[in-house]
Amino acid sequence: MNSTKRTARVAGVLYLLVGITGFFNLMYVPGRIFVRGNATATASNILAHESLFRLGAVSNLIASTVFIFLALVLYRLLKGVNQHHASLMAILVFVQVPLAFLNELNQFAALALVRGADFLSVFDKPQRDALAMLFLNLHSQGIIVSQVFWGLWLLPFGVLVFRSGFLPRVLGLWLMINCFAYLAMSFSGLLLPQYYDMVFRIAFPALLGEMAIMLWLLIMGAKPQPVQPLAAG
Repeated sequence: MNSTKRTARVAGVLYLLVGITGFFNLMYVPGRIFVRGNATATASNILAHESLFRLGAVSNLIASTVFIFLALVLYRLLKGVNQHHASLMAILVFVQVPLAFLNELNQFAALALVRGADFLSVFDKPQRDALAMLFLNLHSQGIIVSQVFWGLWLLPFGVLVFRSGFLPRVLGLWLMINCFAYLAMSFSGLLLPQYYDMVFRIAFPALLGEMAIMLWLLIMGAKPQPVQPLAAG
């Protein structure tokens, strides 16, 4: 198998792993455990499904770790197109990953509160439940902040795909649109949170750009003979 095609397939596998673990932590676990606006019910669900809650947090750590390797493989695949853009793409990923790791501390803080360790005996249960909900809300806000970087890295990535010659140009355009969809979601969540759900619904088709490039890399790979690399700059 041609090295370009093989590298693209490896990137597709890593992208799929990031997607699966990210979906589990961001969608599946919250859907099973969190009750919006009800601290008591949420705390009860965390205690009843503690293993699932812990697994969700760990899955995000796995996703963030794999994300680093994905960025490195994509850098190897695309650096010949434009090394400056490829470096920027990787740097934006590397900046986001520590934020994701630190943000998971909020989930473990919430877990400590609902479990009620001895040193928390000064707080009664309703107070601990409320504090746990505070940390879970902080975790949600941390995700919204991370969406800035989820979007920004897609801009150089999309430009590289568009200019590569060995990946479909339409996927590059889709990734660039995906970038601005994430930015719109992030800034609406930070500035106008009452409109976040509406913005998400509008932006959702654009968010499928990452799924499209992931499936293309995984199934099709890349053309065996890429075009001559463009000059960096």
